[in-house]
Amino acid sequence: MPMTITEKILASHAGLDNVAPGDLVMARVDVALGNDITSPIAIREFRESGAKKVFDRDRVILVPDHFVPNKDIASAMQAKMVREFAHEQELTWFFDAGEMGVEHSLLPEQGLVLPGDLVIGADSHTCTYGGIGAFSTGVGSTDLAAAMITGEVWLKVPESIKFVFTGTLNPWVEGKDLILYTIGDIGVDGALYQAMEFTGPVIEALSVEGRLTMANMAIEAGGKNGIIAPDALTEAYVKDRAVRPYAPFLSDPDAEYAKVITYDVDNIEPQVAFPHLPENTRGISEVGEVQIDQSVIGSCTNGRIEDLRSAASVLAGNKVAKGVRLIIIPTTPTIYRQAMKEGLFEIFMNAGAVISPPTCGPCLGGHMGILAEGERAIATTNRNFVGRMGHPGSEVYLANPAVAAASAITGKISGPSEIVGKG
Repeated sequence: MPMTITEKILASHAGLDNVAPGDLVMARVDVALGNDITSPIAIREFRESGAKKVFDRDRVILVPDHFVPNKDIASAMQAKMVREFAHEQELTWFFDAGEMGVEHSLLPEQGLVLPGDLVIGADSHTCTYGGIGAFSTGVGSTDLAAAMITGEVWLKVPESIKFVFTGTLNPWVEGKDLILYTIGDIGVDGALYQAMEFTGPVIEALSVEGRLTMANMAIEAGGKNGIIAPDALTEAYVKDRAVRPYAPFLSDPDAEYAKVITYDVDNIEPQVAFPHLPENTRGISEVGEVQIDQSVIGSCTNGRIEDLRSAASVLAGNKVAKGVRLIIIPTTPTIYRQAMKEGLFEIFMNAGAVISPPTCGPCLGGHMGILAEGERAIATTNRNFVGRMGHPGSEVYLANPAVAAASAITGKISGPSEIVGKG
């Protein structure tokens, strides 16, 4: 029976020869992930169940990254609870203080999630790991608790939608623009509980960082997961990072899909998602005059070294507009160090940016960049719901790092070609 990559991973982890959309399976997890917001609930459920030990100290990973460095007493208590549980359970992979990074940047970087894996996390953007060919999806904290105890999770096999990207990318168009364009086309519920499989020559040429960005935002179209078939680029990325053996999967050529959608990227320019939904996308040429107060470059969507390089290429030799706050957040210590080594911090600081330690901070309205009433931000984050980054009367616009950098310079939402010219 021909299967998609998603179906193959689920079948393998359920010990079955094949599965079909709609099947309910009990599947073995390779990684169960929690952070400082979701783990405390899971830990309480873990203790109330009477469990004494996690199923595998190498497979339960805890990363306090949302309200750290701790912003207040409540967040400090949450982080303390996670820290104490990690020590009690002798977890191999607990990331604190100088080792901590934004979870969905950190785990691929450290080789902890791998092609062919089944990963669950009590965070909706766990779907990021599909960028390297894993089935990964967000779950609730109680589901995380159950997986921490049993090493298994109940899942319904999703239908798959194949998205085929053809053509040639225009200047300044990145993975972020491809996924924003897709969400703008199908809507925030256009792939509800479906696997979004991204394919085609454009995806094959896209960097691993760009692929992780696309998979990261599958949830913003309602997707159960986003996934890209692993290839030579994936292998080059993971081979020296992998902490354990892995077995990649590919879709069968005759696998069945709920639908196939093809996009010609020749027609796609840098995208901006207007408030208050990621589907409210416009090409940069259609934005008009939108003044901003803040620009944020970071998050699990766009805080990797490729993203910082893109921003730096626009910011070099320029200054942030008066009255605009530019906040740059490298998402792991490794990325932070690499950006320093390459001189990117010098560019950022000369431009007038603030550089933050790794944190999810402003993305969820936590800290390190909260908006006041009436303020507008452009951000490389993944959500722009009402009050997402602070006051319910503020606005968030989503874009790629180059657009966010250009906008910080002009003080209004702008394309990078306005700053550095075509290509």
